[in-house]
Amino acid sequence: MNTIEQQLWDYIDGNLGATEVRAIEEKIHSDAEVKFQYEAFLSLNLAFDKIELDEPSMSFTRNVMESVALEPAPVAMKTKVNTNIIYGIGGFFIMSLVALFGYALFNADIKFSDLDFKINANFNLNKYMTPTMLYSFLFADLVLGLVFLDYLLRKKTVH
Repeated sequence: MNTIEQQLWDYIDGNLGATEVRAIEEKIHSDAEVKFQYEAFLSLNLAFDKIELDEPSMSFTRNVMESVALEPAPVAMKTKVNTNIIYGIGGFFIMSLVALFGYALFNADIKFSDLDFKINANFNLNKYMTPTMLYSFLFADLVLGLVFLDYLLRKKTVH
């Protein structure tokens, strides 16, 4: 709605001050389009005034208020944290850190100047990482993922 429409509605409703009323009246008398809009709004306002508003019966109001009174008051939800999830996440991070530390230690070339002790623990990883082993690992992951997905879907349908 543009400003002239809003001003016309305010003029019809009587919500304008004296200077604004004079300005709107001048616009109505000088501009034919504004006058046409004003007459349309005025007829629409008269049509709205003739419409009777339906009020709900007293029994409806009473029934609604009684049903609201019977509803239990909402309480804050208290969620219980599953400690197994927390332990699982913590265990995963601890195992990741241990594996990273072990990998760094395994590939380190440690030399002690006093002991003349050298640890070199390199082995041929390509000998153990064959395509068959990789495919077996991916297949096992796929099966575990499908079992987990089945568990989640069954859990959602139960609740």
